[in-house]
Amino acid sequence: MKDGGFYIISAPSGAGKTTVLKGVMRELPDVAFSVSYTTRARRQGEKEGVDYHFISRDEFQTMAQKGAFAEWTEVHGNYYGTSKAFLDGCLARGVEVILDIDTQGAEQIHEKYPRGVSIFILPPGLADLKERLTQRGSESQEMIDLRLRNAAREIERIDQYDYVVVNEDIEEAVERIKSIIVAERCRRERVVGQFRGRVRS
Repeated sequence: MKDGGFYIISAPSGAGKTTVLKGVMRELPDVAFSVSYTTRARRQGEKEGVDYHFISRDEFQTMAQKGAFAEWTEVHGNYYGTSKAFLDGCLARGVEVILDIDTQGAEQIHEKYPRGVSIFILPPGLADLKERLTQRGSESQEMIDLRLRNAAREIERIDQYDYVVVNEDIEEAVERIKSIIVAERCRRERVVGQFRGRVRS
C-alpha cells in the first residue's frame, strides 16, 4: 500500500495561502485536502464543505469535548479544528493529505503525528501583507491591525517548519510546494518501505 503522508501548511492571514493551496490541489489531484471546522462567519464566495465546515461555537465545543479534533485552536476570536477521523482515515488508506492550519495547530499536530512535513508560506514582506489585507475589504482596520500583530508572532515560529516558500508569485509558489511534495515521495524510507511491502505480498 502507498504510504499516506501529510503536509502541514501555515501562513499569516493575507499571505495568499488559500489561493496557493487551490493551485496545488489542481496540480496534485491525488492529494486529499482536510477541510477544517470553524466558527468563523462564511465570507462571500466560500462554500460549506469546500472551504470550511461552518458550525456554531456550541457545536464546536461539543466536538472538542468528544475528542473529534486532531488539533484545534482559537484564532482572532474564532475556533478552528482538524477532523481526527478524516486525518486518521487518510493515513490508514495510504492517502496523502494537506492540512491548512495555523502555527498553534501545527504544534499540536507535530506532537501527535510527528511524521508530518511542515511548510510555511511567507508574504514578500509585512508591508505587502498589510496591503493585501486592506485590499480584501472584508474587515475593519482594528481587525487588520490584529492580524498584522499575529502575523509577526507567527513568523517568529518559522524555525519549527521544514520548508519555507515565499509567495511573491502565485504560480511559482504553487510549483515550489508541488516540488516539495514530489520530493518527499522519493524519500528513501518511504520508497524502500513501499518496495518491501510489495515484495512481501
